[in-house]
Amino acid sequence: MSNHQVVEVRGARVHNLANIDVDIPLGRLVGIAGVSGSGKSSLAMGVLYAEGSRRYIEALSTYTRRRMSQAPRADVDRVSHVPAALALRQRPGIPGVRSTFGTSTELLNVVRLMFSRLASHVCPNGHRQEPTLNVAAEEPFACPSCGADVEAPGAEELAFNSVGACPSCDGTGIVREVDDASLIRDEDMSIDDGTVIPWQMFGFNVQPQIAREFGVRTDIPWKELSAEEKTIVFDGPEEKKHIAVTSKKGLHELDFTFRNARLTVSEELKRATDEKRLSRVSRFLTEHTCTTCHGTRLTPAALLPKIGDLNLADVTAMTLSELADWAGTVADTVPKTMRSMSEALTSTLGHMSKRLLDLGLSYLSLDRAGSTLSTGERQRVQLARAVRNETTGVLYVLDEPSIGLHPSNSRGLQGVISDLLEEGNSVVMVDHDPLVLRDCDHLIEIGPGSGNDGGTVVATGTVSSLGDNPNSLIGGFLTGREESLVRTSAAPDQVFDKGTIRLRTSPIHTVHALDVTIPRGRITAVTGVSGSGKSTLVLDSLIPALRATDQARPPSYVTSIEGAGIEKASVVDATPIGVNVRSTVATYSGILDELRRAYAKLDSSKAAGLSARDFSYNTGSLRCPRCEGTGEITLDVQFLPDVDIACPDCEGRRYGPDAEVHHRPGADGEIALPELMAMTVAEAAEHVADLRKVTTRLQALQEVGLGYLTLGEATPALSGGEAQRLRLVSELDRTQTGTLFVFDEPTIGLHPLDVRVLVGVLQRLVDQGGTVVVIEHDLDVIANADYVIDMGPGGGVDGGRIVVAGTPNQVADDKDSVTGRYLAEEASL
Repeated sequence: MSNHQVVEVRGARVHNLANIDVDIPLGRLVGIAGVSGSGKSSLAMGVLYAEGSRRYIEALSTYTRRRMSQAPRADVDRVSHVPAALALRQRPGIPGVRSTFGTSTELLNVVRLMFSRLASHVCPNGHRQEPTLNVAAEEPFACPSCGADVEAPGAEELAFNSVGACPSCDGTGIVREVDDASLIRDEDMSIDDGTVIPWQMFGFNVQPQIAREFGVRTDIPWKELSAEEKTIVFDGPEEKKHIAVTSKKGLHELDFTFRNARLTVSEELKRATDEKRLSRVSRFLTEHTCTTCHGTRLTPAALLPKIGDLNLADVTAMTLSELADWAGTVADTVPKTMRSMSEALTSTLGHMSKRLLDLGLSYLSLDRAGSTLSTGERQRVQLARAVRNETTGVLYVLDEPSIGLHPSNSRGLQGVISDLLEEGNSVVMVDHDPLVLRDCDHLIEIGPGSGNDGGTVVATGTVSSLGDNPNSLIGGFLTGREESLVRTSAAPDQVFDKGTIRLRTSPIHTVHALDVTIPRGRITAVTGVSGSGKSTLVLDSLIPALRATDQARPPSYVTSIEGAGIEKASVVDATPIGVNVRSTVATYSGILDELRRAYAKLDSSKAAGLSARDFSYNTGSLRCPRCEGTGEITLDVQFLPDVDIACPDCEGRRYGPDAEVHHRPGADGEIALPELMAMTVAEAAEHVADLRKVTTRLQALQEVGLGYLTLGEATPALSGGEAQRLRLVSELDRTQTGTLFVFDEPTIGLHPLDVRVLVGVLQRLVDQGGTVVVIEHDLDVIANADYVIDMGPGGGVDGGRIVVAGTPNQVADDKDSVTGRYLAEEASL
């Protein structure tokens, strides 16, 4: 290839990349594979996307660049011929409260336009007008019944993010109210001591002083205040009071306006434009569906236009597949003179819907809150939107686009990528799924291991050439040389030998009445396309039913549950661990507690009067004073989002220079705690052989395939699969008789070799007497289960039934099971 047909990367050293050289063909689908932590994303995101986006931004004017976040230069000698780059990340940001599936896909824009131009409208006196060209042309006309002027609403007047917003909930569909009980930290504390949490949290430190001007006693415990004083704190007037304030420059007498505790929260809520700020405020709020708009988000006026018998709320409540069917009927509701406009709008709607349907999102309704979409669903929305933009000459970097995809939807993913390539773009895809990687024109495998054992180019070439390459770890899975089965499943006539869990439900959502049996002491996979009812069966029905007590009764739609001795139901989900960067692998696993005790016993520590508490990066005296132990600082960029960067003083290591003084013996000489915390689990194990509890926990982390994580890695940043396995570490050596473990897609982000490790972990839980239920799309996990419950056959109203239940082989033999067909083809069952 000539130089301009490839991106040349020379000397890449981002994260663990070992000064690698590699060529990435342009105009093709290039897959980057490798085990977890090998450096795949470092190459894709840290080099290709970082350089492609940075150079594009640098080509813009200085004025424009000032208003855009800019990535630093990648640690690489040279990247040549890289196009402008766009990234579709593995974990797209969680949308705000105003986002819905309809807004994020922009389908709602078209639907609103249809209701503005094609609907029957109502005159000021309540007479309904049939669709007319005047409305289509946005021209007012006189009502034939009363002569009043009719001016049809524009699309903006039908938007819940604009004029059409319900005034009671401001277009969110939910009403948030301040919970007074949450505003007070401790009734035994005084206001001066900080018992009014919002005043402390949001920086209104002068409010106690102003409250005193209203006659509130701020120096006595909250519980001793009179009802009148408490009312002033909660709901006092916004009056100005003259108070004296001391600053570094001396004493100042100023007028300050009182902001009561409720108002402090409600004003912060108005400014909560992102999930981070909203989460800080939400602790003070209770919420319920708006009783004015009943959750539609819209004003009564926005609900008046109708197409046929349906208003805007009726249509946005439809699933995507129902919407596509409805669009085909719209032309019949308008006069012939308006058919061309109707067909143009419905054609646009159909074009925008097509790829979303191909990607398996037919079951989602337009009014579904964006924050409730799964990671995979949000990523597929991104993908469909990228195709619709009709770009050319762009490098698209896709980070695990197969997340949440049933094998049957992989063809839809291939279609989306083909569209991008046909438009003259290039696609680089990081993924693990052999079904997806087989479609690549060119593969680059990074590895061979994780962390310091990775970061090199193991193999490059076509699928067949990697299959023939003995150095390739993925090649055998691409060509079928590697076996799918790594454990012996229970024989069909022995599956239920250890007991049976039986659940019966009445219909709920789109899921039909179910009668489900699950074998105890076995691994059961619950499968099916997205929206088929897997989560409703397991997470919304089985788990609450097993956890039911006299105080917490099972859901009304659970008609019976026979638990067969299950005493504990544990959901090992993919939600982030911890709420901020202070939670790390070392703190969550308990390793740091043991290390702090060990370092406190050193002679140098005793001489300095240090205890284990001092070695805590959260509260100890040795933490970095600049970042206060977080390892990062936040830069306020005024009207742009805050920017988090590694602390320049401690370089992200969380400890101050005094912590570096104290060393204990390690494998290669003496080692300080900050240095140890920067090591991977596997590396650290070599330096703490004398600490039995630490060694045991490090070994457990390696056994669940997390040996490549650093001890100081923030747990909220872990992938869903990593978070699940980290949660499991404390369970591996306990007797699990009577425990049911539920895993929700634990293979997210896992290489097929890592999937084998996961299967081994599940086997250990079963060996210890546990029962395992896995909601999963991964064919290797399904093939290794003892029992499979396949939901479907489709999503939404087309699903909600048990298609087949049995051993993996029995499911593979069932002609009605879509999952079974792929098990037969891909897992050779």
